[in-house]
Amino acid sequence: MTHPIVEHVRRTGPSLSVGLVSADLMALGNDVARLEQSGVQLAHFDVMDGCYVPMLTVGPPFIKAVKTTMIKDVHLMVREPLASVGDYVAAGAGLVTIHPDACAHPHRVLQQLGTMMQVRTSGRNVARGVALNPGMPVDVLDPLMDDVELIMLVAINPGWGGQAFIPATLGRIEAVRAKIAASGRDVLLAVDGGITKQNIAQLANRGVDIVVTGSAVFDGDMAANVDEMTRVLRGGHVGPEGPTST
Repeated sequence: MTHPIVEHVRRTGPSLSVGLVSADLMALGNDVARLEQSGVQLAHFDVMDGCYVPMLTVGPPFIKAVKTTMIKDVHLMVREPLASVGDYVAAGAGLVTIHPDACAHPHRVLQQLGTMMQVRTSGRNVARGVALNPGMPVDVLDPLMDDVELIMLVAINPGWGGQAFIPATLGRIEAVRAKIAASGRDVLLAVDGGITKQNIAQLANRGVDIVVTGSAVFDGDMAANVDEMTRVLRGGHVGPEGPTST
């Protein structure tokens, strides 16, 4: 059965998930409202623990405090998240993504998430994601495919700001699409890192369902940036027969 969040993205078309850590945290409520008014459906939270990656960012209290109609898309860049995933679900996460190389037992984390229900939508399970860093072989996905609703390719080395999109990610997209097709499951494909108005066109027509971006949206006119990036991303759609214009 297809997860409701997967169905939602399929209905709307390729979508932006906007990283709130890049917002004006002193006026976060205003920025969140402007994102909602701009039609953004997913609010991305980069959770960094200072161990798995060098930066330290936000945790469950911050995520819970954000009042929004957007789906809370929580990306855990933390070591051994098993003990804490319940806190992020309780904070309102609709989608939780982990890094398999940060877990001794990634299956166990995904299985635990699979038993958890969203607090914001009665009767709906949390959607589960797996993120692969640029140096992580895509074959890591093989034993995990039955337990995920999303695969995220990280297009920079996580934990440092200002990095450029790694071009090799484009070839990795094709490899992950092949694995999703072979699994027979409806799994979303996301790309995160170094994506701007100048390079998002590289991801159109490639079967990417979600693009995570942050500073590119908040730099200047937020509504115009969301509109431009979404239109470019949705400029083409890849179906079973290959690219088709929309």
